Amino acid sequence: MIGWHFSEYVPGQGESIFERLLKLFQELLLHTSGDVSEALSWLTELDRQYGLTNEEYGMADFIQDLIDNGYITNGEVNGQPGHIPTSKMEIALRRQALEEIFGQLKKTKQGNHSTKYDGRGDERASELRPYEFGDSLESIAVSESLRNAHINHGIDEFQLTPDDLEVQETFYQSQTSTALMIDISHSMILYGEDRITPAKKVALALSELITTRYPKDTLDILVFGNDAWQIDIKDLPYLQVGPYHTNTVAGLELAMEILRKRRNPNKQIFMITDGKPTCIKKGKSYYKNSFGLDRKIVTRTLNLATKCRKMNVPITTFMIARDPYLVRFVDQFTKANNGKAFYSSLQGLGEFIFLDYKNNKRKKR
Repeated sequence: MIGWHFSEYVPGQGESIFERLLKLFQELLLHTSGDVSEALSWLTELDRQYGLTNEEYGMADFIQDLIDNGYITNGEVNGQPGHIPTSKMEIALRRQALEEIFGQLKKTKQGNHSTKYDGRGDERASELRPYEFGDSLESIAVSESLRNAHINHGIDEFQLTPDDLEVQETFYQSQTSTALMIDISHSMILYGEDRITPAKKVALALSELITTRYPKDTLDILVFGNDAWQIDIKDLPYLQVGPYHTNTVAGLELAMEILRKRRNPNKQIFMITDGKPTCIKKGKSYYKNSFGLDRKIVTRTLNLATKCRKMNVPITTFMIARDPYLVRFVDQFTKANNGKAFYSSLQGLGEFIFLDYKNNKRKKR
């Protein structure tokens, strides 16, 4: 019989053992903050329990393939010889994170974000509208305009008048500068829940999304604990939680300083956190209070939220916690900034950030 025969789709079918192990190894590498030796130990234990390799291809073969393919290389780890990830592995981690979190992303023209204002922009939309004086000729929808002419005037005596013309709607494009704040305080690993790895994965995916799909946008990543400091994209896989309190004020101050230097008219702050602000700096010392929402710390934090609002810098808070009193604080913080807040589970974090980044339309200033 001539025709097409469709077989049942089995996820992962057709992948080599190396490809399957590589995906697991990359996931483990994020959990171990780039520690190749620990990731390989975990992978070996998984192989022992679930039989990931076979008699023809073992873990030693996989390690050698990692080296031969340029994913890891010999180096010094804590003063001892070992293996370290290469730049090729760092790129692969970003791409894997993008594919996992933003897999629903459709192909789009490289560029920027549409604003909510229509007019003679540079990105065509599917909507049509009647022709208005001043519309460019290239925006005229030819097929629809000819159809209108046939309907309005008949086929025998063809006429095309301005009333028959329709044009394709267009939208202006805007460039956006984003500062992504990641909480690395100790609470990000409290109570046996790993919250820092999903945060790292989201940052990896967002950085890959912006650099590949929106090359005119900028993304600056910073972390905050007792203090705040900026990190490079290449440092994301190695990010670790420290014995820190949560100095949200320091993070916001650094984000504002970074965004002041950006020339893009549209600026925004994304903040991933799981807890309340518990620390501010006074001179060279720290004022800390881990119990409840300290009025002095909260006031400084809310004042900065208001300052960002006056600078037209909206803050979107992605809260990985559901405690009622923390939710009330975030609501208060969001209201002071006129920003947005998402109360997300760890699984939904990436989707929330993706949708907000894509739909956060900015006015052309």
